[in-house]
Order: sequence, then C-alpha cells, then structure tokens
Amino acid sequence: MSRDLIESGLGWSWTPLRITKEINAGNANVIVAGKRNPIMGFAIMKYLDDEARLNLLAVHPRYQRQGIGTRLLQWLEETARVNGNGVIYLETRLANQAARKFYETAGYQIIQYLPGYYRGRETAIRMAHDLWLTHASR
Repeated sequence: MSRDLIESGLGWSWTPLRITKEINAGNANVIVAGKRNPIMGFAIMKYLDDEARLNLLAVHPRYQRQGIGTRLLQWLEETARVNGNGVIYLETRLANQAARKFYETAGYQIIQYLPGYYRGRETAIRMAHDLWLTHASR
C-alpha cells in the first residue's frame, strides 16, 4: 500500500525489511486497521525524546473518507502524549493536497518547505502538531 499510495513514482524506500525493522524497534509503533485481506490502513510512528515522527500513514482507497485515517492518527497522537512527546512532525508531498488537507484538519501546520526532499525531485512540506498546546486547550 505504501508503494502504491505514498511512494508512487519515487522509487521504493519503505521496503519490507525496513518496515520489519520498524516493527522490531523499541521506539516505534506500527499499527494496522482491518483484518488480513484487505488491510484497510496502517501507520508507522517513531518516538524520540520529546517529539514523535509520523513516518507513514496510508488508507486503502476503498476505505478512504470513512474515518480510518483519523482513528489511526488519533491513536498515535494519544500514544505520543502518554509517552511524553510534545510535538509530532511529518513530511508529505507538496502536491498531495488530500494529505495536506487531512493533516491540517487534524491540527497540523506547515512549518517548512523542503525542495527536492523526495529523491531530489519533489518538494515536501514538513508539518507539526503541538500536542501539549492542543491537550491543554481541551
């Protein structure tokens, strides 16, 4: 799913070996929505000292716009909060308007433009979500 939805046209950096390493890492979560076939969606988050990095989040096209991505993201955000992470960072393609809107709706803000970020060819946007600020305002 990552190769088709996220890395399309860029080469494949999230290989099965790399995902296996993330699954086995002590500072990462890999979560999956749905049963074996088809997988409805998945996400990978890495937890650092006081920040977390959302490395991947994808929902199968058949299941998009049904709240699955939102539920995956909310679970990861709560896990980051409990872990003491104050900010979540992510990168997405500048041209991926659907992802940008999804993350902005969830409270993420663009903090940086990264020309050539994807294999020297495509610009990325770095987005951030301050968990402490949003948690305090509840």
